[in-house]
Amino acid sequence: MQSLAQRSVSVDCPTCGRKVPFDASSRWRPFCSARCKTVDLGAWAAERYRIAGDARHDGADDRNETEDTAPRAPDRSG
Repeated sequence: MQSLAQRSVSVDCPTCGRKVPFDASSRWRPFCSARCKTVDLGAWAAERYRIAGDARHDGADDRNETEDTAPRAPDRSG
């Protein structure tokens, strides 16, 4: 029986489906190449992938920059 360290585990590249050995010798794991890794990153950046869950929007990111984040002068009225 092979020990866990001796077993060869392979996974499918998430981008192209090619078999990739899942060990330290696979530089781009779980991807088969830098190209597939970049294609996947581009898909995330283009919002083609989504994390499952409720689509809630509480307005926390809708701040008006001039009102909420601009530096304010000290009040010298009095």
